[in-house]
Amino acid sequence: MTDVLELTAAQAARQIEAGELGADEYLDAYAEAAAGEELNAYLWREDPNGGRGGGRDRPADAPLGGVPVAVKDLFCTEDVPTTAGSRILEGYRPPYTATAVRKLTDAGALVLGKTNLDEFGMGSSNENSGYGPVLNPWDRRRVPGGSSGGSAAAVAARLAPCAIGTDTGGSVRQPASLCGIVGLKPTYGAISRQGMIAFASSLDQCGTLTRDVADAALLLRAMEGRDRCDSTSVGIEGGVELPSREDLEGLRFGVPRELSADAEGLEAGVSAAFERALGLIRELGGEVDECELPHAAHGLSAYYVLAPAEASANLARYDGVRFGLRADGDADLLNMYERTRDAGFGAEVKRRIMLGTYALSSGYYEAYYGRAQRVRTRIVEDFAGAFGRFDYLVTPTSPTVAFELGARTDSPLAMYLSDYCTVPMSLAGIPTISIPAGLAEPDGGGPELPVGLQIAAPAFAESRLLDAAHAIEGAIGFDATPGLGGG
Repeated sequence: MTDVLELTAAQAARQIEAGELGADEYLDAYAEAAAGEELNAYLWREDPNGGRGGGRDRPADAPLGGVPVAVKDLFCTEDVPTTAGSRILEGYRPPYTATAVRKLTDAGALVLGKTNLDEFGMGSSNENSGYGPVLNPWDRRRVPGGSSGGSAAAVAARLAPCAIGTDTGGSVRQPASLCGIVGLKPTYGAISRQGMIAFASSLDQCGTLTRDVADAALLLRAMEGRDRCDSTSVGIEGGVELPSREDLEGLRFGVPRELSADAEGLEAGVSAAFERALGLIRELGGEVDECELPHAAHGLSAYYVLAPAEASANLARYDGVRFGLRADGDADLLNMYERTRDAGFGAEVKRRIMLGTYALSSGYYEAYYGRAQRVRTRIVEDFAGAFGRFDYLVTPTSPTVAFELGARTDSPLAMYLSDYCTVPMSLAGIPTISIPAGLAEPDGGGPELPVGLQIAAPAFAESRLLDAAHAIEGAIGFDATPGLGGG
């Protein structure tokens, strides 16, 4: 079983197609591993004998024939509990399946389970879930990152061969970095958002969490495309090519000073691993030079105006009338709304709703929301200028390695700084990938933990991005796996 669990999704799909591995054997191995998991990574798991979605009957020649996929519990799945990590949706079973999930199952995949997350995708540590925190498989005293921490932990701990999550300001890339796996955020609009429970609609994007870059390409290839149910979806022209590049000859890599040397809170170990990765890029033939993104330092401030503003509107639908929790009693209508939202939402969701409502209120809209939108435009222009000189931009993914549970829960600002390097790419809507860059000790000492390297490319250049990431991944040769320790 151990050997089966070490296969990547692409390797397993090839072996199943060739008749060297039974699809049932592969599914059973993961169903058994997931059933005994102690990381709180799953909120719901499929009964492998139930065959929901036709798992055991999938054609072996399909691109993902026989491959189980873990799905962040922010994606609607027909008649399967879908909570968004919130008590306000406890017991909700959607009448339809999200387009991204449906396209995966059409390609032969099986939904292995629904993974834990920060409530409505709001968080950077997975401690904001209404169902308890996820534990990092490298050290169970530490966070896996968020909000897609359940998906990242499941893939890193061999509880799933691959997973999907959502990325609003870094919620795929940051947990991938902290768990030592690959996290891809495609261009905004590359994958349909239909059926993906909204946090901030102009930023939310489905992403992949996998063990290597080839698997990220495989999942993206299955999910991308235009969807008539999502007017913001456009797909990727020409589709997605599987990566094969082994060198970086003739390619130019920019290193934004604002997101590397000057990044706020950058740990020494992370900086050292990043410098080693830059050295490998040079060895592969890539040209590396420093560049500037003058407004990137303001990205986090703009994000925490724009995202809460959109959340305050999107979450207004959770009022106890349509679905999920209803705190009624002898209340009149207004009190029923208030009691339901007070009981159902966690502290971080309430904080962001209040921030967003304030930013949109009369007299403050232009001072906060309008100004944040102008900063976003400047950031988009900064990236356009940088891509005029460079093919790719590279930064650390997270300023730190995984931090201890509870270390930042009392300081929202410290928690928000976890996304310092990832938010600007989200605001610009460009494709970005995080790959493991090695291990490093946290400042102050402790166990060696994964460090992520973030690579960004122009909009809809996913195939080129995956090719470069594949070459760098091969040069780094990261093969460490979590020991599931830490008490």
